[in-house]
Amino acid sequence: MSQPTLMGICSLCGKGFSRRSMTQHLKSCSLPDPMLPAAAAPAKPRNRSFHLFVDGRYGKEYWLHLAVPVGGSLDSVGYFLRKIWLECCGHLSAFTIEGKRYAYQPLDDLEESGMDVRLSRILQPGMVFTFEYDYGSTTELRLKVLGLWDRGTGGDAVELLARNNAPQVACQQCGKQPATQICTDCQCRGRGWLCEDCADKHECGSEMFLPVVNSPRVGVCAYCG
Repeated sequence: MSQPTLMGICSLCGKGFSRRSMTQHLKSCSLPDPMLPAAAAPAKPRNRSFHLFVDGRYGKEYWLHLAVPVGGSLDSVGYFLRKIWLECCGHLSAFTIEGKRYAYQPLDDLEESGMDVRLSRILQPGMVFTFEYDYGSTTELRLKVLGLWDRGTGGDAVELLARNNAPQVACQQCGKQPATQICTDCQCRGRGWLCEDCADKHECGSEMFLPVVNSPRVGVCAYCG
């Protein structure tokens, strides 16, 4: 059986593209319009950025394209990832880059450094690194520096360039309707993803449920999106 195409939306133009073609699309979508009058150009120069691709290490259907200012800090990337995909209970988190760990709250016994380091000092095009959120029920992300984003971003903010569409997962009880709830007690046995009708009749009760959300942390800890 062929795998479904993983689609997403470009935040710049609002059009849909597959995971495979989005990178190429962004190269052209990001170029200034040659017909744009000079007077309409932004008054302030925009910062040069790294173009990052992020996906779930064990959930490739979840992915993002980001523009991150070269002069910004690693902490700004971690904050953005926690906010859009991960934050549930204030867990610890850390990047691992070239064998070195940069943590949100460094632990001496793990020989970690803080995240208050400029990206221009530690990143370069082609580099692949990881991000962990929660050292218990860990959600791990994979990041790749696709290149430099000449279009730049305004200020020091991380800019979302594209994001995957929410995957449609069939209810594991009836197999007909899309799942909207996850029973955290039953998901490890392959019958925890439930549609609304099956959730209403599920024996574990609603207190065991988490909502189906568009994130690689779906169904983990207390994450609700």
